[in-house]
Amino acid sequence: MPSTHNAEKPWDTDDIDKWKIDEFKPEDNIGGTFTEESSFSVLFPKYRETYLKASWPLITRSLERTGIACTLDLVEGSMTVKTTRKTYDPAAILNARDLIKLLSRSVPAPQAIKIMEDDMACDVIKIRGLVRNKERFVKRRQRILGPNGSTLKALELLTGCYILVQGNTVSCMGGYKGLKEVRRIIQDCMANIHPIYHIKELMIKRELAKDPELVNENWDRFLPHFKKRNLSKRRVPHNVTDKSKKVYTPFPPAQEKSRVDLQIESGEYFLSKQAKERNERERREEAMKEKMEEKRKQRESDFVAPEEPGEKKDKKKKKRKTSDDDDEDEEKAERKRRRKEKKAAEAAAAEAAA
Repeated sequence: MPSTHNAEKPWDTDDIDKWKIDEFKPEDNIGGTFTEESSFSVLFPKYRETYLKASWPLITRSLERTGIACTLDLVEGSMTVKTTRKTYDPAAILNARDLIKLLSRSVPAPQAIKIMEDDMACDVIKIRGLVRNKERFVKRRQRILGPNGSTLKALELLTGCYILVQGNTVSCMGGYKGLKEVRRIIQDCMANIHPIYHIKELMIKRELAKDPELVNENWDRFLPHFKKRNLSKRRVPHNVTDKSKKVYTPFPPAQEKSRVDLQIESGEYFLSKQAKERNERERREEAMKEKMEEKRKQRESDFVAPEEPGEKKDKKKKKRKTSDDDDEDEEKAERKRRRKEKKAAEAAAAEAAA
């Protein structure tokens, strides 16, 4: 059999966009009507009931163009789409399924209708299960929005997707490439990686794509590489014991005494309930007295007069005066002692003469 690999193809010219998806028209459906009916049903929350009821005529008109029937059940709280005999596009029912899924996740009807276009896809990202703590989940979900929605607007401009954060899910609409980027950013944000890092990366990629010399090259050398730093929040003690100086012993350390053992040693364990309460009350009263004494001293310290330079000189003079007085007292005592010794000597001499 001759090879047709190098055969001439006059219809294959350079101006043909091979990635373009042509619109599927009724004449393209050669097989005719579908043999079986396909249907999808989605529940919606109670607060969406009023909006869906008001916008349902618009949704019905947009689905009728492709031959899809839709019903809104307010009693059960569900939306259903199904194929009819007029349906000619097999993929229309899948687009209709995505439409009611987006409507149930609070996407506005004019925006959700765009999912019926061929170059539009959607993705509903469930984010509640990615973070266990509720408070942490709320903070990280707020990071996606940013201050006054600035982060969300930047992501929409850079990825070319519509993004809506609602409750425990994030609804996205756009091209497949943009949806892939959005899912990666949302999941990283829930894993404690801020979206600003991805925004910087997307901005650099956009500028590099404009340069014809760098379009087909590797961009890793231009992209920022952020190192993840896990800083321990544990308080480091000031007095760190040096374990290298300790001598190794094969025996395990002695078991620490429990609270009951300490109570038995102090005798508190054998006290009655009233005695324990009395001891506890006395301990609290002593602690309260000590605290009151500290506060009293602290209050009195505010009323202590500051030292002045003139007072120091007076104190020195007073000290000098007191030292002179001491010398005079010593001299008087010495003279008195000498007089007593002289009298005693004279009395002894008189007795000896007699």
